Amino acid sequence: MTAPDFDSAFGDQLEALLRWRRDVRHFGPRAVSEDAMHALLDSAALAPSVGNAQPWRFVRVRSAQLRTRLADHVDAASRDAAWAIPDATLRTRYRALKLHGIREAPELLAVFCDEVPDAGHGLGRATMPEMLRYSTVMAIHTLWLAARARDIGLGWVSILDPVVVTELLDVPPGWTLIALLCLGYPAEPSDTPELERHGWQACEPIADRILER
Repeated sequence: MTAPDFDSAFGDQLEALLRWRRDVRHFGPRAVSEDAMHALLDSAALAPSVGNAQPWRFVRVRSAQLRTRLADHVDAASRDAAWAIPDATLRTRYRALKLHGIREAPELLAVFCDEVPDAGHGLGRATMPEMLRYSTVMAIHTLWLAARARDIGLGWVSILDPVVVTELLDVPPGWTLIALLCLGYPAEPSDTPELERHGWQACEPIADRILER
């Protein structure tokens, strides 16, 4: 098998893809087709995983009632998080942010990690069992990039109680919630993170986060 030639033009496109990947909270009404969803999940399954354990488990939330209950829960968690911010000015700015698109996004996807998968036979995780969760995060990031390449936006909802969401979705024991994802076509594309656009937090130099020993 001949390996593909990833030339400089491809490298430029890859960098553009990385720069234009955003955490999307504002979605348009256009539906995501079943073909597109299957393609995204197929792409996610190409992610690396410890011992080839493939611990990711995807739950598509199709029930309108469940979606509403999840949205209500996240709204309540967001209100609690706001009250926990001691600085009044920062608390006001927090409340002005749109923190999720659960009600508007055409697709809602919960991603779990199977903590005891049969696949992989335990390779690579005897001393670092958290590698299963890291592998699941890799699948999410792979899905994120694949979505952006198809002009589909993804928003990661993290202001929630994993126990509540797990109970609502009634998944098998031994599954750990990693992410609740909103998927759909962005209302407006941007190459700048929304939190930076709204003055919450700017991107900082990578040089400040590199050490040498």
